[in-house]
Amino acid sequence: MPLPTRVKLVEVGPRDGLQNEKQPVPAAVKIELVHRLQAAGLADIEVTSFVSPKWVPQMADNAQVMAGIARKAGVCYSVLTPNLQGYEAAVLSRPDEIVVFGSASEAFSQKNINCSIAQSIERFAPVVQAARSAGIHVRGAMSCTVGCPYEGDIAPERVAYLAGLMAAIGVQHVGVADTIGVGTPRQVQRAIEATLAHYDIDHVSGHYHDTYGMALANTLASLEMGVWQFDTSVAGLGGCPYAKGATGNVATEDVVYLLRGMGIDTGIDLDALVDAGKFISDFLQRKPNSRAANALLAKRQSGAIAA
Repeated sequence: MPLPTRVKLVEVGPRDGLQNEKQPVPAAVKIELVHRLQAAGLADIEVTSFVSPKWVPQMADNAQVMAGIARKAGVCYSVLTPNLQGYEAAVLSRPDEIVVFGSASEAFSQKNINCSIAQSIERFAPVVQAARSAGIHVRGAMSCTVGCPYEGDIAPERVAYLAGLMAAIGVQHVGVADTIGVGTPRQVQRAIEATLAHYDIDHVSGHYHDTYGMALANTLASLEMGVWQFDTSVAGLGGCPYAKGATGNVATEDVVYLLRGMGIDTGIDLDALVDAGKFISDFLQRKPNSRAANALLAKRQSGAIAA
């Protein structure tokens, strides 16, 4: 299959990336990060989640952040909603898309949200129905599609089962997520193949963590299957609390560098993206978790010294 000529990246740093940070990140910093990302050309940004602040205190300022964004035409602003109560709060902020989630692992579902896979889908059904009725696009995140910290390897049949449940309640697009970053290219391809039993290639995306350094390899393996949409996180923000040593989401900068080198268009200005990653990394008082960003920043510094 020929490689896609253009790829859509969904930037998940402001939500998935920041939600596990222990130090509070002020709403003003989150808003500035979104502004820098959209200025760099990101046209799909996962901004926040409408979950109980008891469980995710970092996202307690969700409505404030959504209200503070100077929205840019053509940008899709999405939010994660865990239930109908969350959706009803979220819809007041006028999101362009809502995200629901489910796990391909029964054990992970029980540990993460205290219910079975089937029960989680029942909980999301009214959310999806309400959003679709309001004309809001619904994306589904399928976690642990290749590996689980409790069950180990996940069979493709479990992925197909979850994708079928999502399709049945009206979820329009699903992301195949390697939540703990243990997947290798053939495993990821099998998970995508299982998903394609219920969704066509234009409604499937990849979401890869880089715990074992496989995220870019898995991205390439997905591209070879025709997948042209991926979730990425600026500066490699984020991690999975259930996977010791997890380095988090694949860095947007690294994926853009890969795609640019392959002649695949993203519409993203890599230099401006690196600046956005440096902005949030400076606030968090650490280096960006992106090899491409650190290499480009070092190159800039050496150029400045030479000058």
